[in-house]
Amino acid sequence: MSTLHRLPDREDSHTRQAEKSDGADPSRKGQAAKISSSTLDVAAGSSLAATAIAGAVAMAVAMGFGRFSYTPILPAMMADAGLSPADAGLIASANFVGYLAGAVLAAYGWAHGHERRIGLAALFATTLLLAAMGLTSSVLVYCIIRFLAGLASAFAMIFVSGIVLGQGLRATSEHVPSVHFGGVGFGIALSSICVWAAPLAGVTGLSASQADWFTGAIVALLGTALVAALLPASHHVGNGAEREAPLTWTRPLTAVTLTYGFFGFGYVITATFLVAMARDASGGHSVEFLAWLITGVSGALSVYLWRFAVPHLGLTGVYAAGLLVEAVGLVLTVSLPVAVAPLVGGLMLGATFMMVTAYGVQIGRQLAPESPRRALALMTAAFGIGQIVGPLVAGWLAERTGSFALPTLVAAVVLFCCGMVVVLELRRIRVALDR
Repeated sequence: MSTLHRLPDREDSHTRQAEKSDGADPSRKGQAAKISSSTLDVAAGSSLAATAIAGAVAMAVAMGFGRFSYTPILPAMMADAGLSPADAGLIASANFVGYLAGAVLAAYGWAHGHERRIGLAALFATTLLLAAMGLTSSVLVYCIIRFLAGLASAFAMIFVSGIVLGQGLRATSEHVPSVHFGGVGFGIALSSICVWAAPLAGVTGLSASQADWFTGAIVALLGTALVAALLPASHHVGNGAEREAPLTWTRPLTAVTLTYGFFGFGYVITATFLVAMARDASGGHSVEFLAWLITGVSGALSVYLWRFAVPHLGLTGVYAAGLLVEAVGLVLTVSLPVAVAPLVGGLMLGATFMMVTAYGVQIGRQLAPESPRRALALMTAAFGIGQIVGPLVAGWLAERTGSFALPTLVAAVVLFCCGMVVVLELRRIRVALDR
């Protein structure tokens, strides 16, 4: 593969062995070298593909199930446990508090060389916490479980992403980030299917929300096992790599981090309450299922499809475009007829939020080349603060106005402002990226 760096020491070793066995025949030496090179490319390509798949499955488990399966299960939880919109927002925010705590903790150097082990442990913890959600109906216990789930999601996101994106960067592969972050959308779509299919199992003695949480836990366990089989060791292990330097804040990095944090506030309102909005609009179970399924499918494809706009707009331009497009999508979610609004809202949310997340992280890492993991962790922390505030504000406004229309419009305004900030700082960010 032309995108993969060669491994000179191994290649030279193979070539020397071929030369020794072939004598002094130059043609046979050249042929052996070509075969050796081709073999290395295939092996490296297979290893890179396995890493990308491991990353995608890890994101599906940690994010698609660990974080976002709360959205399609929420209507059943509200019915089974008698939760109010404010209760639902509080539980969602507890998850994001845990995510913020995990992001802050991950910014320190304690995990150096142990990224793979911690990432896998976080995925396994996600599985247990999914199952635990089906064992209670207490708002307080829900909050504790979701806090721990947020902590596990952050660890999995940061440490697994560090391994996967690092290997993709060393191989100069454009496909690894697309596959890796596309796993979130795949997980969202699969969680929607699980919620739709769980009642079909006909298990007696379980409420609808319990069946949903237990089904998700089983799928997450299978995904964790697959990641354990495919994920390579951290690049830091055994290579004597130095710890990352302290993060240097520049104006471009500050602008991207702040907009990334406010993006967390804006997108999470729809990402948390979209299915509940569909139920409030009497869309029926099929509309609830389709809204979240469309969100996941479009999210899985979005990172790849938006790549085609990068040559025309640049990475930062696409990031800004995603923020503005999502703002429009939020307005459509509350302005279109109730029969189609959740579907269009899910499409627009999926088409943008995963791309904005992925490209924002890439921009942040490139703006801090000496401290990429610290930049990732602190951007995730900013994102987490936005996510904590978003559901609290949305739940409070929805309970007082009787609908999610006002909080959705507030989120649209915030995202529009974020997009305009990036547009105004576009030249400075591009200059910094080109250094």
